[in-house]
Amino acid sequence: MNYANLAFTESIKKLQSQYGSRESYKKMERFTSTEALSQREIQFIEARDSFYMASYGENEFPYVQHRGGPNGFLKVLDGKTLAFLDFTGNKQYISVGNLNQNNKASLILVDYPNQARLKVYAEVEIKALDEAPELEKDVRHRNYAFKAERIILFHIKAYDWNCSQHIKQRFSLDELGDILTSKEEYIKTLEAEVKRLRDELND
Repeated sequence: MNYANLAFTESIKKLQSQYGSRESYKKMERFTSTEALSQREIQFIEARDSFYMASYGENEFPYVQHRGGPNGFLKVLDGKTLAFLDFTGNKQYISVGNLNQNNKASLILVDYPNQARLKVYAEVEIKALDEAPELEKDVRHRNYAFKAERIILFHIKAYDWNCSQHIKQRFSLDELGDILTSKEEYIKTLEAEVKRLRDELND
């Protein structure tokens, strides 16, 4: 897997040369090959509750869709394969229709609190639920009640960590709850210590 070799087409290389970044990206092409996802990427993917998926339509326009679910709904099957259950939505089927015609997709996964972003190139395989019942069990999230329509697999061709610049920190309600709970516990500890010191002074 070499993200630079796949991403940098000839027209992109010309722009890099024009704006002075070509030499550094030549090194990226030579030295960033990987066999599979490392533990860092696996942990990052398994912690996400959403991602963005780009597909390419017969109308010659790209289409970007936000996919969401419980943390870990995008499963890492192995170092080169991801999968998730495609839940029933608004039934437009734009992404699925695009992928039936062109099975190439691009994913972006973002960790907003930690300002990190992972880019993935993948080829997509779509399976009916009754076609792969064991796989459906593997990717199903036990505590999520939404109805699934199909299984979507991503066979990873390349990935890369994106620059964190301009990623604004955002927190979900659950994440804010964890932060506030920690602060509340700290305040309670301080209040108990203040009470203890006051009691000692009054003795």
